[in-house]
Amino acid sequence: MAEEVNGKSNAAADLVRARSQLLDGGMPGNPRLDAESLRQAMVDLFEFWLTSKATELGITAASGLAVLAVGGLGRREMLPYSDLDLVLLHDDVDPARVAEVADQLWYPLWDAHIKLDHSVRTVPQALQVAADDLIAALGMLESRHIVGDEDLSNLLIGGVRRDWRSGIRARFDQLIVQAEARWERSGEIAHRAEPDLKNGRGGLRDIQLLDALALAQLTDAMPGLGPDVPGGGVRQARRRLLDVRTELHRVARRSRDQLRAQDADEIGAALRIGDRFDLARTLSDSARTVSYAVDVGLRTAANAFPRRGLARLRRMPVRRPLDEGVVEHAGEVVLARDARPRRDPGLILRVAAASAQTGLPMSATTLNRLSEDAPEFREPWPKDALNDLLVLLGAGRGAIDAIEALDRTGLWGRLFPEWGAVRDLPPRDVLHTWTVDRHLVETVAYAGALSTRVARPDLLALGALLHDIGKGRAGDHSIVGADLATHIGRRLGLWPSDVRTLSAVVRHHLLLPDIATRRDLSDPGTVQYVVDALGGEPQLLELLHTLAEADSLATGPGVWGDWKAALIGELVRRCRLVMAGDELPTQEPIAPELIAKAAAGGVHVDLKPGESKYTYTVTVIAPDSPGLLSDAAGVLALHSLRVLSAALGVEGASAVDTFIVAPTFGDPPDAGLLRQELIRATAGQLDVAAVLAERERDAGGVGASRYARAQPRVLWSGTSVPGQVILELRAGDRIGLLSRLAAALADCGADVRWAKVVTMGSAVVDSFCLDLGVDDDSVRREAIEKAILAVVPRPEPKTS
Repeated sequence: MAEEVNGKSNAAADLVRARSQLLDGGMPGNPRLDAESLRQAMVDLFEFWLTSKATELGITAASGLAVLAVGGLGRREMLPYSDLDLVLLHDDVDPARVAEVADQLWYPLWDAHIKLDHSVRTVPQALQVAADDLIAALGMLESRHIVGDEDLSNLLIGGVRRDWRSGIRARFDQLIVQAEARWERSGEIAHRAEPDLKNGRGGLRDIQLLDALALAQLTDAMPGLGPDVPGGGVRQARRRLLDVRTELHRVARRSRDQLRAQDADEIGAALRIGDRFDLARTLSDSARTVSYAVDVGLRTAANAFPRRGLARLRRMPVRRPLDEGVVEHAGEVVLARDARPRRDPGLILRVAAASAQTGLPMSATTLNRLSEDAPEFREPWPKDALNDLLVLLGAGRGAIDAIEALDRTGLWGRLFPEWGAVRDLPPRDVLHTWTVDRHLVETVAYAGALSTRVARPDLLALGALLHDIGKGRAGDHSIVGADLATHIGRRLGLWPSDVRTLSAVVRHHLLLPDIATRRDLSDPGTVQYVVDALGGEPQLLELLHTLAEADSLATGPGVWGDWKAALIGELVRRCRLVMAGDELPTQEPIAPELIAKAAAGGVHVDLKPGESKYTYTVTVIAPDSPGLLSDAAGVLALHSLRVLSAALGVEGASAVDTFIVAPTFGDPPDAGLLRQELIRATAGQLDVAAVLAERERDAGGVGASRYARAQPRVLWSGTSVPGQVILELRAGDRIGLLSRLAAALADCGADVRWAKVVTMGSAVVDSFCLDLGVDDDSVRREAIEKAILAVVPRPEPKTS
């Protein structure tokens, strides 16, 4: 293009030279500007040039012409090589005059090779474009007057924002579809080696989306983030992302959105963050903060729309109880009206566990209230708090979003202060897909699907959560982590033996994969080395075997395969032969006072407070009959009492059953009512099975469901008594499971001599000593197993 138009110079060489001088700072007399100062200097530079040029062209307050900035200049976030996005507005100005002004404004910028996105519109034309094009509308929401007729600019800016507010209901679904398509194309910034800082999930486009929702008055610009949020919230995340993108432009000498690995060290040093790993950690923290805020913002915006049509005639959403002090309301997990967070630290975990189990998100208001009001747990934790943690960890992939929400609002770090060292910590190994903290939670989710392989699913879940907790600190992370696991286990209130096992799981979580893939398994010394390292404990071997698979699956694609599984499996088989097996379950002794009551006969039901705030001990003594256990457990379930553990035995002609229970919400029923209901059930006047089925249908997926995280598993063992066998069931929990199991056993004619029932979070490990008589055979065992598996929850079928 020629250097002259209508005899006037149109070159913008002075603008380009000034930009280069700003970028080439560091020379004497021209200090290097930090990223934020550079952006502000760019804004000032472009505004000065545009204002000067516009004045030269006669674009004044009374000209009927105005220049608006959109995009980075409109937001005052001008990056070194960002596109210059301008709108020339006019009002009843001669078209020839408008064309002349436009040419003399645009051509100098083109000639200087400055990327320019431009348009020439009247206010009605611009409003129509915004109404027809969602991307254009989002851009114009950020427009800002630069020079000329300010009233004309304000007319457009006010009109676009007014139309946006009034039309957001009709455009909201399109807004979500557009965002999800962008996320699908660009991926998550937090877990990409070379993230797209602008378009990736958690990036600058998402912050602009939040701003657009705020302009529509559907949410604020920083939703769901309380005072303790790690990293400083959305405002700080925005600045960090802009700073990195600014330095990326400076390094690349052109516009670039994707951070390349080879530039990361230079950018980290320029921003005084550190090396590429420190930069990756900063970006992960910022992106995850933004992602969480966007999720909350979209959810809040969707709930803000007024009801229309028939929906206006319906009742307000029902507050459905989920747990003590926790309810579902309008598709979110919220606090009950009578909840008192200041007096109830366990609310944090009950809210999170309910969210993970149901798949419903936690209300941002609820999380903020908990963040502000909930006190610290005393040490050791109460037993019900530990159980709620296990429910959360056992919820499969539902635990991931729940823990992420707790972490982004500062609550997870309050529960586990050690988490700070691994939060957003990038992996040093290219095989790892996730940051260390996300890898730990992914491992928990995979372990949940394998929980029935072990006798202690609680220790498996905790081991999965903590196995890499020693990373981010000096020293061998397995050794450091084992020490941290010991402190955490004591804080959680685990038994000393369980603390030792948990610490050993963390200490040796790499032992089986390392030995199996690097040593000769046929060498007896190799097997003996592993057995000695584990202290000859079969339970620890079982936990490490399952954790090795979950850890590998959570690392990344291809890390777990048939070859690795076969090697580890063979090593474990050889170790088990040396360790010589596990001890069989045995019957719990019956207390003397209960024996005396059983001898007197009759039906007795006693209820008294348990060891923790929300648990109770229920003792049932009644004439022994095949259906008694099913009826007793069913009556407890019908009154919303969840069986946490049970010891079941027989004394003479009476059954003596002791249950540790926890009410789902509220106070437990009176013992007299439980006795009356039990008598009705045993007399056939109360169909326990039918009422339980109705209760589960009414729950509609709230609470324990018919779907489990892991495949159920049945193990058989013999005893020293002829005709008696031990059946051990490992499965997920559901409403009235013990009642259903007992009914299934009774229908098969299996006499339960004693039983030990344990619920660990959302998993159960139940052992029944069955008297099958002299005709015990494989066919009968197969029939019993089939009946048992028909009533336990199974993993949800995969759909194609």
